[in-house]
Amino acid sequence: MLILPAIDIREGKAVRLVQGNFLQKTIVNHDPIAQAQEFSDAGIQMMHVVDLDGALMGKAANAPLIENMKKTTGLKIEVGGGIRTLQQIDDYVALGIDRIIIGSAALRDPILVKEAVKKYGDKIAVGIDAKNGKVAVSGWLDVSETDYLQMAKEMAAIGVQTIIYTDITKDGTLAGPSFEDYALLAKVAPDVQIIASGGVSSKADLEKLAELGLYGAIVGKAFYNGAITLADMLEVEKNAN
Repeated sequence: MLILPAIDIREGKAVRLVQGNFLQKTIVNHDPIAQAQEFSDAGIQMMHVVDLDGALMGKAANAPLIENMKKTTGLKIEVGGGIRTLQQIDDYVALGIDRIIIGSAALRDPILVKEAVKKYGDKIAVGIDAKNGKVAVSGWLDVSETDYLQMAKEMAAIGVQTIIYTDITKDGTLAGPSFEDYALLAKVAPDVQIIASGGVSSKADLEKLAELGLYGAIVGKAFYNGAITLADMLEVEKNAN
């Protein structure tokens, strides 16, 4: 299982939110590039980057910074946040970004997902963010009536190879992941790589996710508050693989 430490970017800084609430923002590093370099120096393979400004604005607001992170560290990077057009995806691919995550737009514009997958294959991932089982959109500000499992099936049918699933109620809470949700996702979309996001609070949580046979897991707040170290991530990754 691949472990991806997360950097969420807001106004040029690395921050953490609680349940996607922009009013509950904590700056964890004033220099996202330095934070990314720490990951690289430790031996991390890939990191998860969210352009929070982009999620609100609907455009790649922090693309130049993310490009700099990639060039400086050499890390593999997956990026999400405000990606709503094929042109944005083209631009990120041109910057050397390894995986681009389509979030809200996947629900509203499945044709975009289909076109992106046709053009870029496994470089395209879909982010499914849910609250009480229903898919949330617009930087988690709105909740739809679409069930997360149904959406996962539809994305798999389109040809999406990677799904990043976040239970919003767990994100940034250190309350533990929604293990049952991930087990169900693995059943309804057996050919899709599932990445867990939200609620990871300990090394034991990562080990349990690995036991579910997931492709990856994202670690955010638990790293920044010291509950999980980079050494923990690398150890779980090694043992799971």
